Amino acid sequence: MCGIIGAIGQGNVVPFLLEGLKRSEYRGYDSAGLAVVERGELQRQRQVGKVCGLEALLKISPLQGKLGIAHTRWATHGRPSTDNAHPHISCDKVAVVHNGIIENHEALRAAQIRRGYQFTSETDTEVIVHQLHEELQTTPNLVEALQATVKKLHGAYALGVISRDDPDTLVVCRKGSPLVIGVGNGEYFIASDVAALLPVTQRFIFLEDNDIAAITKDNLLIYNGQGQIVSRPIKHSQLKADSVSKGDFPHYMLKEIHEQPQAVQSTLAGRFIQHQLQATSFGHQAYEVFKQIKSVQIIACGTSYHAGLIASYWLEKIAKVPCRIEVASEFRYRQPMISPDTLIVTISQSGETADTLAALQEAKKLGAKYALAICNVPESSIVRESDLVLLTHAGPEIGVASTKAFTTQLVGLMMLVLAVGKHFGLDQDSEQQITDELFSLPSKIDQVLLLAPQIETIARSLTSAQHALFLGRGTQYPVAMEGALKLKEISYIHAEAYPAGELKHGPLALIDANMPVIAIVPNNSLLEKLKSNLHEVSARGGKLIVFIDEQLEMAAAENVEIIKVPRVGNAVAPIIYSIPLQLLAYYVATLKGTNVDQPRNLAKSVTVE
Repeated sequence: MCGIIGAIGQGNVVPFLLEGLKRSEYRGYDSAGLAVVERGELQRQRQVGKVCGLEALLKISPLQGKLGIAHTRWATHGRPSTDNAHPHISCDKVAVVHNGIIENHEALRAAQIRRGYQFTSETDTEVIVHQLHEELQTTPNLVEALQATVKKLHGAYALGVISRDDPDTLVVCRKGSPLVIGVGNGEYFIASDVAALLPVTQRFIFLEDNDIAAITKDNLLIYNGQGQIVSRPIKHSQLKADSVSKGDFPHYMLKEIHEQPQAVQSTLAGRFIQHQLQATSFGHQAYEVFKQIKSVQIIACGTSYHAGLIASYWLEKIAKVPCRIEVASEFRYRQPMISPDTLIVTISQSGETADTLAALQEAKKLGAKYALAICNVPESSIVRESDLVLLTHAGPEIGVASTKAFTTQLVGLMMLVLAVGKHFGLDQDSEQQITDELFSLPSKIDQVLLLAPQIETIARSLTSAQHALFLGRGTQYPVAMEGALKLKEISYIHAEAYPAGELKHGPLALIDANMPVIAIVPNNSLLEKLKSNLHEVSARGGKLIVFIDEQLEMAAAENVEIIKVPRVGNAVAPIIYSIPLQLLAYYVATLKGTNVDQPRNLAKSVTVE
């Protein structure tokens, strides 16, 4: 992984490949490269670092061709280096770009070395290109060679393939890793996601798992896993090219934090009639499905896991539905017990998260009858695998550290609580109160965003910190987890979260003047207990940063910073309190000078295990 771009057309595709790589930079990467078929030869340029470095190299040694592939790499096998950068080439004949992981690459490599192939990289990808070259010795057909090759690969992959001997064909395939084909006029494009292709087309074909496509400038043939020619529909995207620009903001992350009022409003829009949630928002079968379920199993990773953890509190407290929540990478391997009347809920911004997708497929194998996806990307793999879907309508999220995707996931999950709660005794007054709170969110978020200058000032005191501790109770504990994740993701400060009641069970040993403690203090039934926990920190000289309900009184002191958060209903308080923590992480990171939108070692969409 991380970003594939390719094109075949009537003119030089190199400028498009470079632009596509730039539009894929948000995915995270350590090197970039491209290859074209030029005058019957494969030509390649690769560079460690940013795409601008590759662009500078191409100004010195230009390439041109009507057929080409390009890639931004996020290291899985082998350190960042020119030799490990994609595309990889075998015997100057065939070139490959690859997202994913080939699990049996060591066995393939050993066998290929015995047959005389020489390896120039440490990557798993190089075995693919050598296998393709070997298959091409017995068939001149690039599609048949790829069909034979993928039968020998174990793992996940999206591939783009070109050959000097077939200068008019681009061949692609996917299994477990996303790939989309863009349809132009007398030209076709490929990419890891839609955003990279928006400047050139809004017409897209989404490949299914095990599909292989042969693309020329005026024709496209798609073969399924059985080798049969199939048709995949052309989808028209409503996104515009400028929808993934930063506008007047210095970073995508800040822009996306400020887009949250509109994102929440868009997620709510059209799903209520006269303030009554419509179950059909989740799909035409939703009402019947929700009547039949007896429990919920949530599966997610990272930030989406934190959203699911909050929802598990909501489902049991508000809807009175038994609920379990598990990290997807653990769920898929621990041989869980799933009853047929359990609703499997997967949460993913991209809909391509490898562990979450695999966990969903595992749950189905174990007998789960119903699956619901909370997702931001229509036509994604998780959406297509699910019976019910709620799209969050957050719009494209470019910053690696998720912000608006998280808050809209929470809005969608609260709507699920309302929809399921109807069948488990949720009374009408409670439903109405929560609905009113949901619709108050856009204006409340606007009020929270006004705290930005105060939070920026406080952030200065954290720039020299090596560690930080986040505290919360109840539904605010997962919010604390999310706040800690945001801080560590983009500022590289080690941070962890604890339920405040656990302080005395170990973490209190860490408290001193060098350990900032960030606490979330809404006005709820756990308030007095949480205040006691904060006194324990203050008494030991710890520095406190407290986000507190504006109606509560708490005195600032030399070691205590107070940020008053607008009063909000308890049901949706986790959504509101997550936003000042996003701002805190953002300002600490910018003051430290780290790469806010593309933090080191991270990728936006984790499409490998």
